[in-house]
Amino acid sequence: MKSTFILILSCFSLLTITVKSQPPKFDNILYGVAYYHEYMPSDRLDEDVRMMKEAGISVVRVGESTWSLFEPREGEFEFAWMDRIIDKMHEAGIKVILGTPTYSIPAWLWYKHPEVLLTYQKGEKAYYGIRQNMDITNPTYLFYSERIIRKMMEHFAKHPGIIGFQVDNETTSRGVNNYDFQVSFINYLKKKFGTPQNLNKIWGLNYWGMTIDSWEELAPRDGITNTGYKLEWERFNRKAVADFLKWQSKIVMEYKRDDQFITHCFMPSVQDIDQHESAKYMDVMGVNVYHGQQDDLTGNEIAFAGDYFRSVKHKNYLITETNAQTIGWNSRSQQPPYPGQMRQNVYAHLGSGANMVEYWHWHSIHFGQETYWKGVLSHDLQTNRAYSEVSKTAHELQRIGKKLVNLKKNNKVAILFSHDSNDGINAMPFDKSGSPWSNEGNDFYKNSLVGQFHKLLYQNNVGVDFIFPENPEFEKYDLVIIPSLYIATDELLEKINQYVEKGGHVIMQFKSGFANENTMVRPMLAPGPLRESAGFYYQEFSSFDQLKLKDNPFLVGEDQNTVNTWMEYIMPETAKPLAFYDHKYFEKYPAITINNYGKGTLLYEGTMVSDAIQEKIIRQEVERAGLKTPDQKLHWPLITKSGTNEAGNTIRYYYNYSSQPASFEYPYNIGKELISGEKVGSNEKLTIEPWDVLIIEE
Repeated sequence: MKSTFILILSCFSLLTITVKSQPPKFDNILYGVAYYHEYMPSDRLDEDVRMMKEAGISVVRVGESTWSLFEPREGEFEFAWMDRIIDKMHEAGIKVILGTPTYSIPAWLWYKHPEVLLTYQKGEKAYYGIRQNMDITNPTYLFYSERIIRKMMEHFAKHPGIIGFQVDNETTSRGVNNYDFQVSFINYLKKKFGTPQNLNKIWGLNYWGMTIDSWEELAPRDGITNTGYKLEWERFNRKAVADFLKWQSKIVMEYKRDDQFITHCFMPSVQDIDQHESAKYMDVMGVNVYHGQQDDLTGNEIAFAGDYFRSVKHKNYLITETNAQTIGWNSRSQQPPYPGQMRQNVYAHLGSGANMVEYWHWHSIHFGQETYWKGVLSHDLQTNRAYSEVSKTAHELQRIGKKLVNLKKNNKVAILFSHDSNDGINAMPFDKSGSPWSNEGNDFYKNSLVGQFHKLLYQNNVGVDFIFPENPEFEKYDLVIIPSLYIATDELLEKINQYVEKGGHVIMQFKSGFANENTMVRPMLAPGPLRESAGFYYQEFSSFDQLKLKDNPFLVGEDQNTVNTWMEYIMPETAKPLAFYDHKYFEKYPAITINNYGKGTLLYEGTMVSDAIQEKIIRQEVERAGLKTPDQKLHWPLITKSGTNEAGNTIRYYYNYSSQPASFEYPYNIGKELISGEKVGSNEKLTIEPWDVLIIEE
């Protein structure tokens, strides 16, 4: 197996080559489904293709989960069954995205090479019987993965029906803690830190006498308490995922045509991914977005995923999976959408910048773990309510999609998202129930720091992008929101200072500037290098449950005039207090301050605030930055999104997320509602039916 290991290292070394990806050109919205004819209880390919064509389906995604059929026995490859599917789709004018099948290994592979399965922390082992149970860095796994990818690409790449390729599926590091992975981690540390003595200093391994004299003495992750080790481990996990996806992308690039794209199904609920680096050789971002239905449908998850993944490459993106009917790995929570919700969801994705929406999946599966994760067709495989709504939407898109595709957005508000701060706070949580930055319940949308800001921007119809510490591009925005930036370099903090000094506006949250890039707490008065732009310092902080603010300074409901969990004993220097705690011992410390610094302002929240207070702060700072528009007269459940289409015209979407009709006055220039074809006058009163959408082109 030594030769295999050398082969894999050689493949990964190719990643140093600079490759310029070309974004795919879309001339209309793609609308489709994942399709698994191999899961059908009988051969009904012709019937499925007929139904798809009749419904207006324009794209299918195939092949990402069936390695065992492509290679049923080691070294024996069978592609004719997929040829038939792709040929039929192509004949019907339905485009195909083909996936590499590496996220679910065949039974013969684990049986012959059980070492490819994951070992988790503290010795727990993965077993065969579920997908994504392998170490994506294991040389044996990589050897067989490369072989199946190359065989598939040699066979399928030139097929005229294939428009793109998906590498792997929903990839994460999966909790890998295998011995080989630990060795690779140490090699990574050697390259980054040079010597054990340097590592001792940077991580503070003198504490509890844990200094090492040689790299061999570095303990495995299992029992580690050192925060520097934990942070670097998470960085290495993200690097492993990025290396794996870049490696697959490089292989596919060797075979694909210039007019074919590479993508991946990212998950917005996963935080151990470096999306930028992972997508370095991809042409377009893809994301799987699942959300509540019926009265739990808010549109928030759709907007969050769209804003985040649009921001990674500053380009339009693909929805590779989303709700069709019901979802769930059991039947405990089955919520089929209300009439209109499936259609509204499609336009919600498009309003955030998606160029494709695909359902997972075409037909409901009759066996296995995802029996109740239903597709467009139910288990009876007949036309139904969902099929009718898909057909209605598809035919609308055939008619108006050219006006909606490639929507460009020009937002002036951004949220700074830091993976390192996420990991640093997870290592040292401040919430009694755990870190609010963590994937509690594997639900990124409920992140109570980043998520609160985004949700309230969305509900107040403020367009937002995400920016990232590696290249924050502050200068593009008039208002930047910075959730707890616990881990940050001096360079990043100085960029924030300069942004404010030059006229930028910032909303910043507690714990920002506290620790450096190695989790070392800065040996200076907090908030460290931010002290001058923030206009205060503090030396103490306190945990607590909930308090009220004195005199209700933001004029919210009495039950919403609350702060909770964490406070910093802020000592203002040039900062102006905006709120104080209603508490005998804490009342002299401001809870929220604002500081004029240079030409800009920095508003600082030294505590966690209620949604109502946060909403008032956001609206206040949007207005201070000169960004208030007529859109802020509307509020969820009436949502609006906008952008510029290929013709240079403004497209405005209006959504009603409720079971009651909603009316508003259209405040912009004369336009045309694209679905109905009716003219819309400036200041005309419009009504949106329950779970419906209006699309106006100015």
